[in-house]
Amino acid sequence: MRRKNWRIIIAGFVLIVIALGFYSFMLSIASRSTDPVALMQTVGTVAGVAVGISVVMIIIGLIGKKV
Repeated sequence: MRRKNWRIIIAGFVLIVIALGFYSFMLSIASRSTDPVALMQTVGTVAGVAVGISVVMIIIGLIGKKV
């Protein structure tokens, strides 16, 4: 029997919410930038990496460890 690690699962979901919030916030600011395309490419990369890490955290938390 494996035991789920709820702290890692919750932290993964929180990280997804933070990444989406960061992306939305930067999307509203991008119009005032001197190069909005480059800004959003960088922001999209950072948000994508954060979501990827959080998905891995959720999967590891769901797999859990042996009791």
